[in-house]
Amino acid sequence: MTRPGRQERRRRLSSTSNSDSSASTSPERGIGDDDDDNDSFMSHANDSVSSLAPSFEEELDESVRREIQERCRISPVSRLPAELMIAIFSRLSSSSDLRSCMLVSKEWARNSVGLLWHRPQTSKWPGLHNVVRTIGKVNGFFDYYNLVKRLNLSSLGVEVSDGTLQPFSRCKRIERLTLTNCSKLTDLSVAQMVDGNRSLLALDVTGLDGITDQTMITVAKNCLRLQGLNVTNCRKITDESLETVARSCRHLKRLKFNGCSQLTDKAIIAFAHNSRYILEIDLHDCKLLEDDSVTELIRECQYLRELRLAHCTLISDNAFLNLPHGATFDGLRILDLTDCGELGDAGVQQIIASAPRLRNLVLAKCRRITDRAVMAITRLGKNLHYIHLGHCSQITDAGVSQLVRLCNRIRYIDLACCANLTDHSVHQLANLPKLKRIGLVKCANITDRSILALAKPKLAGHHGSMSPSSLERVHLSYCTLLTLAGIHALLNNCPRLTHLSLTGVQAFLREDLLVHCREAPSEFNEHQRDVFCVFSGAGVNRLRDYLNGPDTHIPPLFDETDGTMYDDGDIDGDEAGGPADDGEDLTELEGDDVQVVDVGPNLGANAGPNLAAAAQGSAGNVVMLPDGGVALPHAQQQQQATAMMSAVGLEEMDDEDFGEGSEVMESGPV
Repeated sequence: MTRPGRQERRRRLSSTSNSDSSASTSPERGIGDDDDDNDSFMSHANDSVSSLAPSFEEELDESVRREIQERCRISPVSRLPAELMIAIFSRLSSSSDLRSCMLVSKEWARNSVGLLWHRPQTSKWPGLHNVVRTIGKVNGFFDYYNLVKRLNLSSLGVEVSDGTLQPFSRCKRIERLTLTNCSKLTDLSVAQMVDGNRSLLALDVTGLDGITDQTMITVAKNCLRLQGLNVTNCRKITDESLETVARSCRHLKRLKFNGCSQLTDKAIIAFAHNSRYILEIDLHDCKLLEDDSVTELIRECQYLRELRLAHCTLISDNAFLNLPHGATFDGLRILDLTDCGELGDAGVQQIIASAPRLRNLVLAKCRRITDRAVMAITRLGKNLHYIHLGHCSQITDAGVSQLVRLCNRIRYIDLACCANLTDHSVHQLANLPKLKRIGLVKCANITDRSILALAKPKLAGHHGSMSPSSLERVHLSYCTLLTLAGIHALLNNCPRLTHLSLTGVQAFLREDLLVHCREAPSEFNEHQRDVFCVFSGAGVNRLRDYLNGPDTHIPPLFDETDGTMYDDGDIDGDEAGGPADDGEDLTELEGDDVQVVDVGPNLGANAGPNLAAAAQGSAGNVVMLPDGGVALPHAQQQQQATAMMSAVGLEEMDDEDFGEGSEVMESGPV
């Protein structure tokens, strides 16, 4: 006979079960019923014995039942594996959001604290003080010093001292340590940071004059997983310590030794033989390097993508002629040989033969190369995107024409100080469909006709539609024959233009125009400031708006009834069936060189007076063009350009001294 107490308890259990069933559509309960991993197998009846014995559920006391129900009510996100929770938290971009997550529960704190401390905020002193105070706690909830993976103090620069860095010496799991321009740091703190750290992957101590071989030897002993090392301008580091690093750290991929003036072939050859996975190496201004180190780097490092040898003045053709005959190094994409003055045509020819997939090639100030080298470069074809031939003064229109014809994917080209180039070269360059940046600093022969060619629309696709010029940066400093009207047309037809340099162009040295240009660098002298004229960013738009304004008068370029770039009679000799101007067998101008170009709303009458003003001060033998313009003989053009630069004492200065010529090459992803 069943006792009344037991009957009452069964009735209550039945009522609870019915209540739960009726509420099974709620999200929490529904998920709990379906999640077998979170339900106790003891909470279900054993069907195999249910007819022989009472259900175990009847024996559960109230506290166990409440615990089971509480587990079913836990938020679904709390049941996710730690890996998924960390992946979700990593999507939070704000550190304050991560701090809020840490306050939800212990489990959330464990899964979010690593993200919060992975790269602590040390860009300002208050944040740095908070980090130092926290990692110094003895009884903290977490070992915060073990959570720091990346430490960057470069934003504090010269204010950082050895005392600033020493509290971080407990952080032995740092993977990336960046101390760029923290020039007060010495071996005392940096070596202590590195000692005992087996996790370090990248070390950047750029500009730390106090770093010596002691730190490098400590790196060699501890950081066997090191992949990136940047010791730019650490002039006290020698071959001895770097050889030790090369032998110990065999996983190195990226090396920057810019300005390490004591380095010789000995250290670089050690890296070539021991670090076979090198992708990028920068040896800018390592003036003691010779041919052997370059040959070994290219031959041994099969994965090499970037090789920068700017101002390594001892490097000659033999660095490349000594490579294995017939071997090709397809991985090499970027090669910088700026100011390698001993390099000639033979060396360039071998470079192209050995690295046929070069994308960026810098030969600025390699003054020995001629059109013969340029013809070899044309074999790169569509692979070539960036070419710098500034100060290669022996290059002529013939070489540039062939380069454009065979390498039609060029995006950036610099021909600064190539004094032999004329409008013909620029006409050819204007046909490049993807051209974004062009440097023509001190190309004194070019005229407004070159500028109009650059401004003309380009054919887009195969349906005959035209698209505006893609030019973004144009450098025309010391192109003294240019006028306001030509630049006005360039501005109106290049909507993407963000940089325009016109330093030394007399037509733009006017107060009403200079108000729109940027400030001259502080290190410029008085003469340089007087001729400085560079428009960038919003300044380009302001200049365009001003020149298009109703109150601005711009002398016209050609007859308003003509409306084309050329008159019928104004054709190069080779197009008209006669000899070319300079006797070269030049490629003919394409038919689409004659295009209607917007030269602005204020152009209309004859251009003769304006061009005559540009020729003022020259000898009397001035030739009037068919359209009323003025042309100076070649010798007088050169004389006028030289006279202008001499007037301010700048004839011997390089284009980059004015911020106008060669720029830092963007490596980017290959």
